[in-house]
Amino acid sequence: MTFPLPQPMRRALDLAAEAAAAGEVPVGAVVTIREEIVAETRNAMRGTNDPTAHAEMEAIRAAAAKLGTSRLDECTLWVTLEPCAMCAAAVAIARLKALRFGAEDPKGGGVLHGPRVFAQPTCHHRPDVLGGIGEAEAAEQLRSFFADRR
Repeated sequence: MTFPLPQPMRRALDLAAEAAAAGEVPVGAVVTIREEIVAETRNAMRGTNDPTAHAEMEAIRAAAAKLGTSRLDECTLWVTLEPCAMCAAAVAIARLKALRFGAEDPKGGGVLHGPRVFAQPTCHHRPDVLGGIGEAEAAEQLRSFFADRR
């Protein structure tokens, strides 16, 4: 049985494609509050010369600015790739209610792999986490992007 892709993840995948077209690693992120999109971004590290300009970080910053608060406790972050440790820590610090992601990242992930940020006793907030949403498309975007560069 096939389920329809949630609209925020569809948008995140489209943003990831835009990132790839701009020469950025194809990762897109969307922040929602209930059903409304409050922020949408893509990786921007190369274009901004900012190593912290991951899609998740940019989306969290944009959502906080739009909502006028550093606590995003009613929000969900939708991202095409499992967040790295930096981004997972930002999710916890922002107190996001939920995290939804596409492809797992065995090498650089910080949620299910690597440091497993939310499983650490020093993590003060643990969002509801669900991965594998749009996983096949997200993984293919990444494979294609890196294959073209090898």
